[in-house]
Amino acid sequence: MSENTTEAVRLAAGDQAPDFTLTDARGHELALSSLRGKKTIVYFYPAASTPGCTKQACDFRDSLDSLTSAGYQVVGISPDAPAKLAKFTAKEELTFPLLADEDHAVAAAYGAWGEKKNYGRTYEGLIRSTIVLDEHGVVEVAQYNVRATGHVTKLRRDLGLEQK
Repeated sequence: MSENTTEAVRLAAGDQAPDFTLTDARGHELALSSLRGKKTIVYFYPAASTPGCTKQACDFRDSLDSLTSAGYQVVGISPDAPAKLAKFTAKEELTFPLLADEDHAVAAAYGAWGEKKNYGRTYEGLIRSTIVLDEHGVVEVAQYNVRATGHVTKLRRDLGLEQK
């Protein structure tokens, strides 16, 4: 373990979410400020097309109609390049934006980049996280170190949305 390791600053309910502009899977820029007016679920995942990240993305895809009808929109963010996101989107038929945070600056600003431990190894990486924002970009829910499997069901429960 390094002595220089710093604890990621995590967002909490009531915080203003840091604004960002990132490139989506089609190569277009998307700014968080352009999503204001609707509640937004921003989820951070480590890598497109890996088993856990695929499961989580497909869970969001399969729940999107009910989330949308409850007033939420979904945006996924990973350190992947837009071309990799495009392949992932096409293969899994994802219908919500995936954004490329290749330098992980946005993940860091949201507390989703930091020290991880896996199989006894400690390293810096993306921490699977979900941040729910209100219509004005204020954090309502901040969840860190979430599990890929079952996360969307738990999030729906935490948001008071009944399962259909």
